[in-house]
Amino acid sequence: MFELRHLRLLCEIAQSGSYSAAARALGYTQPAISQQMRALEREAGTPLVTRVGRRMRLTEAGEALVRRAEGILTSVAAAEDELAGIAGLRAGRVRLIAFPSGSATLVPAAIARLTTAHPGIRVSLTEAEPPEAMRALRGGEADIALTFAYGEGGEGPDGELAEIPLLDDPLYAVLPDAHPLCGRTSVKICELAGEPWIAGCERCRGNLLRLCGGFGFEPDIAFATDDGVAVQSLVAAGLGVALVPGLVLSACQNPGTVAVRVAPEPRRFVSAVVWPDSRTVPAVAAMLEALGRVAATTRAGQVAGAPAR
Repeated sequence: MFELRHLRLLCEIAQSGSYSAAARALGYTQPAISQQMRALEREAGTPLVTRVGRRMRLTEAGEALVRRAEGILTSVAAAEDELAGIAGLRAGRVRLIAFPSGSATLVPAAIARLTTAHPGIRVSLTEAEPPEAMRALRGGEADIALTFAYGEGGEGPDGELAEIPLLDDPLYAVLPDAHPLCGRTSVKICELAGEPWIAGCERCRGNLLRLCGGFGFEPDIAFATDDGVAVQSLVAAGLGVALVPGLVLSACQNPGTVAVRVAPEPRRFVSAVVWPDSRTVPAVAAMLEALGRVAATTRAGQVAGAPAR
């Protein structure tokens, strides 16, 4: 296996025509040059240079190796430049996958923060609910999964993945604007036991069933949709009530609805999930930092104004 320093030396000798000139150009002593050339010729198994008067001339084998070496050294230099750019955040990419209300609220500000500080970093965004996002992360299709869970604890079993908590997102009771409880500052879930319900994504429906079960009733789920806008439109039409996260309301609140705090206040926990080794990748680490800073300045439910009460 040829060493890069030996290949650089051979190319320098080919250009300068002497050991002494190559030594000056590369900062070596002439004996060191001679020693390295002997080592390179041993690796090659054939003479690479021959002395002709005061100059060194490449043999046929030496000319062949120089032709290859120039391309190798150029490729290595390009690779070094590319890696230096990535390490220095002058280049790089981050593949982010996020649930819809997160991609509508936290993510834009975080991407803007990152790309303003590091314009060479490219960020791609895909939307998916947490189960699909986690599958994409585990399958190598994403670098960071922005997820949520109802209840504290990591997304990665047995510590396989690293979870970075970002935000506690309170849930609100969303009522039609003519509902008799609209004037209240807060309601209890049990006060809505007789109402038809509009349920959200599968994970949200499961949380709704657990909350209501804790108060001794099973909610009458009249409609279910993963679309937060559609949930509110159904509520505005008087077809039921819903339990909606603050980030959803921050992204868009239907004017025909009223959001009322729930007591005691249920929450969902928003996190960024990555493979542990990915946290050392400069672009990924910078994206995580940007998400953390945006989340730290964001009160759930007030990214674009507090929900109405």
